[in-house]
Amino acid sequence: MLTNILIVIAGVVGAVAFLFAVTHTSPAHSRKESNDFTGAVVAVIGTTYAVLLAFMLSGVWNMFQQAEVNAEQEANDLVNVYRLSTQLSDPGAQQIRNLASQYAQYAIDKEFPSLGDEIVPPQGGTLIAEIWKAAGSIKAVSANEQIALTQLLATLGSMTQHRRIRIMQSREMLPGILWTVLIAGGVITVAAACFFGVPNFRFHLLQVIVLSFLISLVLVAIADIDRPYQGDVKVNPDGFQFALQTFSTRSQ
Repeated sequence: MLTNILIVIAGVVGAVAFLFAVTHTSPAHSRKESNDFTGAVVAVIGTTYAVLLAFMLSGVWNMFQQAEVNAEQEANDLVNVYRLSTQLSDPGAQQIRNLASQYAQYAIDKEFPSLGDEIVPPQGGTLIAEIWKAAGSIKAVSANEQIALTQLLATLGSMTQHRRIRIMQSREMLPGILWTVLIAGGVITVAAACFFGVPNFRFHLLQVIVLSFLISLVLVAIADIDRPYQGDVKVNPDGFQFALQTFSTRSQ
């Protein structure tokens, strides 16, 4: 949070410093003659950059929501694996329930925090492999158990897929070229606004501060949401916490 505040402050201070430099170099009355041309240029630049910002913010927010939904689906599959295992009489079913509880606890304590560092410990994959092994060793003794076992294997496959997607999403980010476009566009937009010839300097200063503050704030928001498992706004393992509560309720 502190880093984001400092970035916004730096953006505003930089814009104000540039405005003072422009005003010192060229008085407002001399720039006023070009206001019509400057206004047309700023309108084109501002509109283009506004569309770009809106597109980027919408895109990273959609990706963030997809990451949240995927994590919830993984946790939901884990709960279903646990519940389906209760319908099986094979001793391996109890092992599946124990491993499911361990996986949920591990995801909360270790795996989710490690996603922010892009270094995922191997224990999560090991637990998944052990669940698969236990499920593959179960022998159904009735038609109902066979149905439950088939559903368990299908759900386990879905959970494994969602886990792979979660790890992939933790590594996704906007490419450097897009960040170059965003930052350069913001600098150009604010700089163009500074070239207006406004007789009232305080009013012009207020306009530049508001514009630079808004652009800096949106850029910080994009950067924070861009990585769904890092920063102040991130995907939390709420679904796995609910899974643990469900397991403890059913085991009582």
